[in-house]
Amino acid sequence: MRYTYYDFFAGGGMAGFGLGADWKCLFANDIDRHKETSYRANHSGGSELLLRDVADVKADDLPGSPDLVWASFPCQDLSLAGKGAGLTGKRSGMFKPFWKLVRQLHFTGRGPKIVALENVYGAIRSNSGRDFATLAAAFSGLGYSFGAMVVDAVHFLPQSRPRLFMIGIHPELNVPDALVEKGPSSLWHPPALIEGHNLLSKNAARRWMWWSLPTPPVRNTTLSSIIEEKPNGVKWHTKSETDYLLKLMSDVNIDKVNAAKNSGTKVVGTIYRRTRTEADGTKRQRAEVRFDEIAGCLRTPAGGSSRQTIMVVEGSKVRSRLLSPREAASLMGLPQNYILPERYNEAYKLAGDGVAVPVVKHLSENLFEPILNKNRLALVA
Repeated sequence: MRYTYYDFFAGGGMAGFGLGADWKCLFANDIDRHKETSYRANHSGGSELLLRDVADVKADDLPGSPDLVWASFPCQDLSLAGKGAGLTGKRSGMFKPFWKLVRQLHFTGRGPKIVALENVYGAIRSNSGRDFATLAAAFSGLGYSFGAMVVDAVHFLPQSRPRLFMIGIHPELNVPDALVEKGPSSLWHPPALIEGHNLLSKNAARRWMWWSLPTPPVRNTTLSSIIEEKPNGVKWHTKSETDYLLKLMSDVNIDKVNAAKNSGTKVVGTIYRRTRTEADGTKRQRAEVRFDEIAGCLRTPAGGSSRQTIMVVEGSKVRSRLLSPREAASLMGLPQNYILPERYNEAYKLAGDGVAVPVVKHLSENLFEPILNKNRLALVA
């Protein structure tokens, strides 16, 4: 059985890898030329991809009536690290022209059966919850039943990457009872999301659904398992470069390194550089390391501190380097044969901007496809 979808803000087409071979992309859209190259290289030429600002896309550019519209719209203005512009910001504000297209499809009889939005965790509390309420109102305004979940890629991959997924269902579709809970689940609905739900309008709250997903199987990959001894695109640091990182560490983080030295085994960790305020009020750059076999959340490489560093400790030997492009791709669940950009920053940005492949797969297999199958069977009957 073949399903169809549109992929807005498609990037390198990671959503398509998660949906799998049973899904056909009718239309994809992005504005980044580097990502366009990657999309086409990994999607058989990508003839469905339109390189154009979403604000300039017309309903006539969109073929057919899709089963699913996927949109990983820009997160920068909704991020906790952003400046609070929210949905009025230049980048995250791209949701508005995107939703205008969804509305046009809906009112011309081509409304998507399912709409799935993906964004950062911070979108829940952006502008004191008003942006989350705006997203909810967009769904309820079209009569869609909808709900939201926070799914952390760490359930599937050795990367801490919690993301908000808001999923709406066309009003003419029936939702299987097994896919909806009577109340929030501790696994998928954290306190912030419950608070966000409590701020919804009465109309939106009436259409809200507490989505139910099965617990993922125990993850069988670790950070160590994807780290390359001879990586492409990056070099191991010199001793002085590694020593500099160690000097940036607080006593707490140095203690972590010393514990790794004394463990008797090879230990792999990741480092981010962050500016911290000291006890005397001065601000200082710090290197913070974690050795829990989980990488920190990949980010786009806007600056050197945004790029994640690997630290490998074997007894008294300590080595460090940047995360390689292939390692970043692996942390997103992309296959080894995925063709990456040659330039480091382009490859890292592609990964940092993307959606974790196995998370999309989990949503597809346990939510999208069961809903579509139920309604197709009803039409046949």
